Amino acid sequence: MRFDTLQDWLNWQETLHPEEIELGLERVQHVWEQLCPMPDLPGIITIAGTNGKGSCAMMLESIYHHAGYRTGSYTSPHLLKYNERIRLQCQPVDDQQLCHAFEAVDQARAETSLTYFEFGTLAALFCFMQSGLDVIILETGLGGRLDAVNIINSDVALLTSVALDHQDWLGDDRETIGYEKAGIFRAGKPAVCAENNPPQSVLDYADSIGALCLRQEKDFGYQIQEHAWLWHGQQQTRTALPMPALRGDVQLQNASAVLAVIEALDEGLPVQQAAVRQGLLDLELPGRFQVIAGDIPLILDVAHNPAAVDELVKSLNTYRCQGQIHLVLGMLKDKDVGGVIERLSPLVSSCYLVPVTAARGLDVMELARIAESHGMQYCQTCSSISQGIQEALAHARPGDSVLITGSFYTVAAALQYHVD
Repeated sequence: MRFDTLQDWLNWQETLHPEEIELGLERVQHVWEQLCPMPDLPGIITIAGTNGKGSCAMMLESIYHHAGYRTGSYTSPHLLKYNERIRLQCQPVDDQQLCHAFEAVDQARAETSLTYFEFGTLAALFCFMQSGLDVIILETGLGGRLDAVNIINSDVALLTSVALDHQDWLGDDRETIGYEKAGIFRAGKPAVCAENNPPQSVLDYADSIGALCLRQEKDFGYQIQEHAWLWHGQQQTRTALPMPALRGDVQLQNASAVLAVIEALDEGLPVQQAAVRQGLLDLELPGRFQVIAGDIPLILDVAHNPAAVDELVKSLNTYRCQGQIHLVLGMLKDKDVGGVIERLSPLVSSCYLVPVTAARGLDVMELARIAESHGMQYCQTCSSISQGIQEALAHARPGDSVLITGSFYTVAAALQYHVD
C-alpha cells in the first residue's frame, strides 16, 4: 500500500493533479472501467443542484434506512472528518475502509492523473461496490454534466435548485447553469425537479433526451396542514407527515422532491408510510441552520451564495431571535460576497470578519472592504475563527445570538472550536 494512514493519502491526493478542479469524464471514466462496473441495483439516485443537495441526500438515506434497505451515500464537502463523505448504513466509513479503497483506485489508475474530488468519488464507488447495497445516493460536487459522479447511470435524477454559484465553471445565468446540472438526467428515466420553476434549459434538455421530467406543483406537490403536511404524487398520497427535523421552510420543498424520487423507485424499492415518517424525524445534518444552545446560542449555516442566504434569512425570521444577531463571516473569494452581505446586513448589529484557511479563502481585509461598501455596520477583522466567535460572544447580551456563516470552511472551523 502506498500509504498507511488516511491523512497521508489525503495529503498526497491534494498534490496529484495540477488543478484543484478539472471538469470532464474521460479520465475518471477510464479509471472506473479498470476498477469494476457498478453492480445492477434497483436504486441509484444522483443529486445535483446549487443548494439543498445535502439535505435531500440525508432525507433519502434516512427514509430508505428506516425502510430496511442497505444504503450508501456520497456527499461533499465534509465538515470535520473526510470520512463523512462516504456513508454505509448511515455511518461514515472508517479509516481502514478508506485506505483500502484509495489503494484500489491508485492501482486502477496507473499513470492517470486524478483530482482530489475524482479520487474520492472513485473510492466511494469502490466502497459501495464491495458492500452489497440496495440504494446508492450520489451527490455531485460541481455542476452535473461534467462532474465525476456523472460516470454512473442512475435510476432517478434529482435536481434540487438552480441559482448563481460557481459562475467561472458553470456560466453566468440560470439557463446556462441549469443545462449543466441537467446533465445528470438519463433517457427514459425519471428526472425530479424540486423547484416549481426550473430554467427552460432544464426542461428542454429533459425533452431532448427523453427523460421523464417530474416537476414540483405540476407532477407532485405538498400542502401544509396543522402540525403536519400532505404529499401527493402521480400514484400515491401520503398524509399526516411530520415536519422534517431539519430547520428551514425550504426543507418541505426538498422533502416533497425526495418523496417523488421514492415514488419513482416504488416498484423495486417500496417504502411504507412508517418509514417515511421516521425517516423525516430522524435527521441530523450539521451546519444547516444548526443551533448550539447556550447562554448565547450559536447558529451555524453553510450558506455561501445569495440564494442560500435568502433561505437562511427566512429561517432566522422564523427562529425569532429575541435580541440582536452578531455575525461571524468568512468566505471564499470566488463567491458573490457582496450579494451575501447585502442580504445579511439588515439583520445584524455587529460583524466579525474571519479568514478562511483554504486556497480560495478571501483575504480578511478584502472581505472588510466589500462588507463596508455594501452597508455592513460595525465590522471588526479577526485573525481566526476562534477570535471572531470570542469577540462576538463578548459583545452579545442575554437574548442575543451569534450567527456563523459564509462557507463550509467557516462552519467547519466553528464546529472544531466548539468541540475543542
